[in-house]
Amino acid sequence: MNGLFNNGEMDVMQEILGYKVLGNTVSDFLLALGMFLGGLVFIYVFKRMILYRLKKWAEATESLLDDLLVSALQKSVIPILYFGILFVSLHALALSQRFEKILEISAIVLVTIYAVKAIISVANFGLQSYIRSSVDSLGEEKHLKGISGLIKFAIWVLALVFLLDNLGVKISAVVAGLGIGGIAVALAAQAVLGDLFSYFVIFFDKPFEIGDFIVVGDKMGVVEYVGIKTTRIRALGGEQLVFSNTDLTNSRVHNFKKMEKRRVVFKLGLIYQTPAQKLRIVPALVKDIIVSQEGAVYDRGHFASYGDFSLNFEFVYFVTGADYVTYMDIQQSINLSVFEAFEKEGIEFAYPTQTLFVNKAGQSDG
Repeated sequence: MNGLFNNGEMDVMQEILGYKVLGNTVSDFLLALGMFLGGLVFIYVFKRMILYRLKKWAEATESLLDDLLVSALQKSVIPILYFGILFVSLHALALSQRFEKILEISAIVLVTIYAVKAIISVANFGLQSYIRSSVDSLGEEKHLKGISGLIKFAIWVLALVFLLDNLGVKISAVVAGLGIGGIAVALAAQAVLGDLFSYFVIFFDKPFEIGDFIVVGDKMGVVEYVGIKTTRIRALGGEQLVFSNTDLTNSRVHNFKKMEKRRVVFKLGLIYQTPAQKLRIVPALVKDIIVSQEGAVYDRGHFASYGDFSLNFEFVYFVTGADYVTYMDIQQSINLSVFEAFEKEGIEFAYPTQTLFVNKAGQSDG
């Protein structure tokens, strides 16, 4: 060093480095700048050498958890590292108490914001994983918006309380005030809160889902929308029915989409003039028709009873699946086949009739 600079130049350099600006020497500023630049180089190397390879590795795997971790590193950890380098570099200088306080508050606020974002990302990932495991994932995605909104709100409220507490605000009085206010709001909005909890019951317990055909009391239709307070159903007549979530969770709901097979009972009435040999072949005749029908599973068929004007047969079969149109198509096909078979065999269906016996007045006995 002495060979490069003479004594005079050394004195000038030492004087420059020892010159103070805002309570810090030039050498202090150079040290802080060196720390900041060194940190930037470290982050650059980390992003190019490590984060880049982690991203490629995550894209090559089928798991989504590693994608979440890489995304958290990129969106939350990297910005915090930038601020951390700036924070450490500035602390190498002699700072005023006011500036140090501002710097500390900025650090707390920044870390809180990015920590909340990371927690929300994890919560959304958990919800999406839950929905992807559902049978009707497309329908469940419509629920995600409302649930994620509530979760975000709750997390941000907790984060605000944590932030105020770390900034020295007497949070106990605020929490007490919120508690009293919360009780008042809860009493005034019992119905709304009841519907909100019922929404969570519908979301997690899944008594029905969007697209299901349900019957509630004397109302029926297809579920179109499940909201935080109400559920909307498209009725068969085309109008929209709006139920509160509490009404649905407190009611007996018939969910026809959950039905694996439909039990069908139908009856046939024959005239009393039908010969006995024809009556004996009816159960086997109808059984063959049902067995040959695709989508129908025969159960039983019997000569069930003597009616007022007909001999009554009862048949039972099952239709696989829950689609109502398919059931009606099968029933129509069976009805037509039965009609054709009975017409061929000369078997007549009964219909309401009355027989009058007339006795002529004055008619002689002989």
